[in-house]
Amino acid sequence: MSAQPPARVNSLYVHVPFCAQKCEYCAFFSEASSGELINRYVAALVRELEMVAGELQPQTIFFGGGTPSLLNLRQWETILRAMEKLNLLGAAEFTIESNPATVSRDKSKLLRDFGVNRISMGVQSLDERLLERLGRVHSREMVFKSFDILRAAGFDNINLDLMFAIPSQTMEIWQNSLHEVIAMQSEHLSSYEVIYEDDTPLFHQLQAGEFSVDEDLAYDMYEELITQATKAGFQPYEIANFARNTPASPAASPGEIPSRACRHNVNYWRGGDYHGLGPSATGYVRGVRTKNWANTQLYCEQLEKNQRAIESREELSPLRRAGETAAFGLRMNAGWPLAEYQRNTGFDLKEDWGSEIKQLVERGWGKLSDDRFQLTRAGLRFADAAAEMFLR
Repeated sequence: MSAQPPARVNSLYVHVPFCAQKCEYCAFFSEASSGELINRYVAALVRELEMVAGELQPQTIFFGGGTPSLLNLRQWETILRAMEKLNLLGAAEFTIESNPATVSRDKSKLLRDFGVNRISMGVQSLDERLLERLGRVHSREMVFKSFDILRAAGFDNINLDLMFAIPSQTMEIWQNSLHEVIAMQSEHLSSYEVIYEDDTPLFHQLQAGEFSVDEDLAYDMYEELITQATKAGFQPYEIANFARNTPASPAASPGEIPSRACRHNVNYWRGGDYHGLGPSATGYVRGVRTKNWANTQLYCEQLEKNQRAIESREELSPLRRAGETAAFGLRMNAGWPLAEYQRNTGFDLKEDWGSEIKQLVERGWGKLSDDRFQLTRAGLRFADAAAEMFLR
C-alpha cells in the first residue's frame, strides 16, 4: 500500500520588504526601494509561490512587511493572477497590511475582487507630532480617508494598529487616539508598546539619553487600553489583540476566540504549520523551521536560478517544539486547554512543565484549573518572561 502524502499546509505568510521610508522604531527587514527592484521581487515571489504551491491549501494568507500596499496595481495583479493560476486563492481569511498613505480606490477594488477580505492598517497614532516622531509617512487625515475607501470597496474586516509608550506621548494623547480609533468601529484592534530594538534610530536616541522610559506610565497606558477596548465591545484574546464578534456570533466565553480574531496569528500561537515566502520570512512545516535570506537582491538572485532562497533550516526536537508551542500559546488570554495541548504536541503540559506552572501560579502570573492553564492579567503583562520558562 502506498504511503499517504503529507497533509497540505493551511497557512501562508508573504513578506513584502518595501517601505516609502524606514520608521524610527522598525527592526523588521524592510527597505526603501526603486520600482526596478520591486518588479524583480514580484517575479521572484511568483517563482517561489510556484515551488511551494503543491504543498499549500491556504485557509489563511497574510501579506506583511514592510508595506505591501506600496506595490502598484500592475505588481499586485501579477501576484494575484499567479496565485489564481496556482489555485491558492479562496482562503477564508486573506489579510494585507497597509499604510494609510498607500491606500487607493483602484487598488482596494482589485484586492477585493481577488478575494482579499481583511486589511490591517498601521495607524500607530492620530497625533500629528507623534507620527512625525515615529517617522511615519501618513497624516491623521489619511487614516480616516483610507478607512472610508476600504469600507466603500467592501472590506468589512479591518484591523487598526496603535502604539503606546511612544517617547513624549502623554496619557491624554494616548486616550485621545484610543477614543478616535475606537469610534471608527473597526472589527479588530492591535496595540503594541514601543520596543527599543538594537540598530533602530529610537534605540540610539534612548542610549544617548535623549529621552527615558517611564515603565509606570506604560503600564497605566496598557490598563487604559484594556479598559477602553473592552468597554467598546472588543474582546481581548491575546496580549496586544482585541476583536469583535460578528452580530451573528454569540459572545465568546473567556475560553473562546472571538469571531473577528486574526485566524492567521492564532495559527502561529497554537503552533500550527505555515509556509513563509519573501526575503527574511520564516516558515514552519512539520517540525522544520526555515528562514529566507534577509537580502532582497540575494533573494531574487537565488530564485532567478530556480533555487529556494533559504538561508537556514532547523529541525526541532519534539520536546523543543512542545516548549515553543506552550510559550506562544500562553500569549493568548484563553491560555492552553490541557487536552488540546496534548493533542497538538503529544506532551502533558501539567506534568512536563509542572514546576514552571507552580512557580507562575505562586507568583500570581498563572492560573491552573482542571482543564486549562492560562496567564492572569498580571502574567500577560510579563508574558515574554513567563514564556521563556517553557523553552527547552
